[in-house]
This record gives sequence, C-alpha cells and structure tokens, in this order.
Amino acid sequence: MAFLLVGLLLLLPLFYLFFLKPSPKNLPPGPFSWPVIGTLLPKLKKQPHVELSNLAKTYGPLMLLKFGVEPVVVASSHTAATEVLKNHDRVLSGRFAPHSTRIKGYVEHSMVWADCTDYWKMVRKICRTELFSTKMLDTQSHVRERKVVELIEFLRERDGEVVKFADVIFGAILNILGALIFDKDVYDYEDKSDNNLGMKGMIRQLMVLAAIPNLSDLYPILGGSDFQGLRKASAKCVKRMNDSWASIVKERRANKSGSHTDFLQVLIDSGFKDPQIDALLLETFGPGSDTSTSTIEWAMAELLRRPEKLQKVRQELDKVIGANTLKESDLPNLPYLHAVVKETLRLHPPVTFLLPHRAMETCEVMNYTIPKDCQLMVNTYAIGRDPKTWDDPSSFVPERFINSDVDYQGNDFHYIPFGAGRRICPGMSLATRVVRLILASLIHTFDWTLPNGMHPDQLDMNDKFGLALLKDVPLLVVPKLRA
Repeated sequence: MAFLLVGLLLLLPLFYLFFLKPSPKNLPPGPFSWPVIGTLLPKLKKQPHVELSNLAKTYGPLMLLKFGVEPVVVASSHTAATEVLKNHDRVLSGRFAPHSTRIKGYVEHSMVWADCTDYWKMVRKICRTELFSTKMLDTQSHVRERKVVELIEFLRERDGEVVKFADVIFGAILNILGALIFDKDVYDYEDKSDNNLGMKGMIRQLMVLAAIPNLSDLYPILGGSDFQGLRKASAKCVKRMNDSWASIVKERRANKSGSHTDFLQVLIDSGFKDPQIDALLLETFGPGSDTSTSTIEWAMAELLRRPEKLQKVRQELDKVIGANTLKESDLPNLPYLHAVVKETLRLHPPVTFLLPHRAMETCEVMNYTIPKDCQLMVNTYAIGRDPKTWDDPSSFVPERFINSDVDYQGNDFHYIPFGAGRRICPGMSLATRVVRLILASLIHTFDWTLPNGMHPDQLDMNDKFGLALLKDVPLLVVPKLRA
C-alpha cells in the first residue's frame, strides 16, 4: 500500500503537466509525442544529428520534440539559425545545463553552462583579451610551434610503424594548452601506463559521461536524485582534474614575483579564486582538446581518401615552406590548406549540435511560439549539409572555399561550426591556428599511408555521436619521413 501511495505521489506532477497545465498555442510542428514518454525515435540514440536532419525535411527548419516531458525546439537551417543566434540572440541566450554538469563548486563558476550574467561577461572578456586575442596568440606562437616540433620528433621515431592517429594528436594539443595555461606539459608521449589515469583519460571520461542520456534531463522531478549516478561520476572526475593542477596553482600563489606571463598568472592577477580557476581550466582543456583532435583526424581521413587533394596541400606547402620548418606566420600564405580545414568543419563540425540554449522569456520565432525555459538546439550538421545552400553537400570539396568570403566567424549562418552570437566559441581563433599548424606540419614532414595495404576506399568514415563528433573507427596510419 505504501509503495502504491508513493507511486501516485510521483505521478501527480506528470499528470498536472500533461492534463491540467495549459499548453502554449502555435508551437512549432514536430513528430507525435506520447504523454510522459515524449517523442519516440528509435534511431535517435545512435545518430541523433542524422535522424533530426531527416525529420527536418518533413517538419521544417524549426520543429518541436518532447524528450520525456521537456520540450526541445531544433533549428536545422541557416534561416532558423539566424533567428535563434542573431535576431533573438538576447532572449534565447540562456543555457540549459544538463544535470550531470550541475556539480557544486563548478557550475556556478562555469563559462560554458552559465547564463549571460555579469560574471559570465567578465570571464568572457578576460578570455577574449588575455588568452584568445590576436595579440596574445601572436605573442605565444613560438610555444605552439615548439610543441608541434616535439610531436614531429615523436613521430620520427615511429617511422614506418602503425600509429593511432587521434591519440597522438590529442596528446600534442594537451601539451599546447598546458604550455599556454601554466607553462607545463600535461601529457607524456612515452608513458606506457594506463592512459585513463592521466588528463587525457579524465577528459575522455568526462566527454563520455556528458553524452550519456540522463533521465534527470528528461524528467526534472528526478533531478535531485541523480538516479543514474552520472553527476556523482562527473564530480569525481572533475575533482581528479582539479587535483592534477592544484599544486601548480598553490605554488604560483606563493610566488609573488609575477615572473610568469601565462593564462594562469592572468587569472591570479585578476583576483580569481581557486574554484573559478578550476572551472575555467577544466573548460579550456576539455572541449578544446577533444574537438580540435577530431577535426584534424577527420581532415587527415578525408585527404587520405582523396590523394589528389592531399597532393595539392603538399605542393602548396613545398612551394611556400620549402625545406624550412613551418611557422604560424606561414599559415596566411596557405589558402588551400585553409580551404581543407574549412571543408572539414563543414562536413564534420566539431559539435553536431551547439550546446543547448534556453528561452529566457516566451517569444515568437518564425511565427511560432517558443515558451519560456524551452530548450533550443541548433543542428550544425544539418546546416552544413543543406542541399539548398551547398552544391554536392555530401562530398569533400575544399575548392568551394577558394576565393570565397564564407568564414566561420559567426557572420555566415549557413556555416557556423563554432556557433554565432554572444555564445560563439571563445577559443575559435586558437583552435583554427592549432588545427592548421598541426595538420600542415604532419603533411609537410611525412608521407602517410593506411596500414596493411588498405585501399583508401576501404576507410570507414562513419561517425560516433558525442559532445565532439568523433570517427566511429579510429584512424590508424603509417608515417614515413619524406626525403
């Protein structure tokens, strides 16, 4: 009897939501949603970006789904993205933070998951001026160049061996970020121990936890229970990461000389407390390393499948660089390389959906009502492959960006791999420099082949959904030093 009573009490809020609480009128169209359960889409779990792209062909560029009891509006065209990220940017700039990220001591200091408060604006300004400004990036270019040389030296010792491409790139990017943030390496190429114990393993674990469907996000009434234990697991991983740099922060605070010029010193000099620093470092290392790694891996895979385009990149590099070591200052003189990166970002965006926005107030978008607190997701995957915008959208054609003004700065809403508006990725400038520098250096230094005589047409190009769009089958390659 007691169990029955508890069950009835739990069902009362759901009963109210669906049968007593009035629903807003003139909502966007969408597939049928069952009470309590929501929209049933069997293919959604594996490849939601593809499934929702296909649904948009039926229901339009702005459609409504129910994930459990939560309404979610999905924008799948450049017109809809313009409405969400530009015309209604202020009112739709709220953030929906998944329950697994609502960790005490982290979420209140987060730049990624916070609403656009005065604190958020202050942190964004510091990141924009002290870490990601053109002046700061130019000043620190030698640091990134040195870390890429270390990557090249490591691969020289693996000449002719099979290499798991993404693992090596991930380590290089972690060391680039470590050098920029607190002037230390955080990854050891030669470490043969369990990688799950290092920063690389912790970041990957966080990315996996964040991508797992959370019942608390579908049914907010369960939010306080952490029913699946995802928030607890995330909190444990976050603490491990914070502990990994705690001694560095403590030592830096004790050193009053101020001799360092890295990002950590900027934060300390700006009066940031340890929890604020922990949140910013976590969000700089985490998303930045995973998304840049996936972009470089996709670019290399696409070029290996199209040797003639790989040869065009190499010819451009040989003409501009010759026998010299590539410098960041050379990147503006490599337009075809840049076109390759742009095309990779179009076909394989770093994230298939921009992190979910939230309506701060009820508003009207494209003649439809968007209720207050409704989630909004922008499908960058669908926008980048829209046949109404792009010719032959499924093919890898870097030439489409040659002599084109289309760029990823957030002004062209049919091409927004880094988002747009006030929520645009603050690390975009650093990411694109790092991606081009690493990719160009690898192509300029080595010949790359697939292992065991594999033909390029046999290369698996399926993707795996997560916070970053990864290759389902990791790329294995054989580097051979060029003569």
